[in-house]
Amino acid sequence: MLVLKNVSKSYDNSKNAVDKISLEIKKGEIIGFIGPNGAGKTTTIKMITGIISPTEGDIVINGVDISKAPIEAKKNFTYVPDHPSIFDAIKGIDYLNFIADMYEVSIKDRKERIERFTKVFQIYDALAQTINSYSHGMRQKLLLSGALLPNPNLFILDEPLVGLDPHSAKLLKDLMKEHCRNGGTIFFSSHVLEVVENLCDRVAIIHKGKLIACDTPDNIKKNKDLTLEEVFLEMTKDE
Repeated sequence: MLVLKNVSKSYDNSKNAVDKISLEIKKGEIIGFIGPNGAGKTTTIKMITGIISPTEGDIVINGVDISKAPIEAKKNFTYVPDHPSIFDAIKGIDYLNFIADMYEVSIKDRKERIERFTKVFQIYDALAQTINSYSHGMRQKLLLSGALLPNPNLFILDEPLVGLDPHSAKLLKDLMKEHCRNGGTIFFSSHVLEVVENLCDRVAIIHKGKLIACDTPDNIKKNKDLTLEEVFLEMTKDE
């Protein structure tokens, strides 16, 4: 579903922010992407989504190279960034209909899905309001609803739990599991390592731009008495 081959990114000929990452994510997997601040997580995600281009390497999404056919590749995924930045002079319902139009979601399907996801996240009654009246958490829920709306092959999230109350966070985790049970794939970054450990099929760890591990949580921990957090801190500590 998602393949990265020797992907690197450098800025102004400086040291690589991301250094020759290779990673393959299969259909139906939930992959957690973790690393310290500045490790290269968001840079990697921005390359996967086509926001920035890699300095070298290939990124293939559902068989499509995003550098060669960006529009075709982008039809296969939706993306929720780490900050809910959004054009806020329109109504919530207009934003969701715009997303549905972009991904060619039928009128019938969009109506059912908009109602379902916005009721789950408890923003259905606010859809007639302009987004500039929304709280941070409500904007996050709107973005999540919009990203789930096209039923994407690949769902990419950068710190999706930030700004969500515990109830909404639990609902999102349940929706993520459901999406993968139905054949979708999820790639997400998070600093909440307990969630990553309990939710993910595999965990990819990036440190100083390099991928230093990619395996199941149990295999990464090796010792069942340790938590993923404890192992992560040991693996990424500075000498």
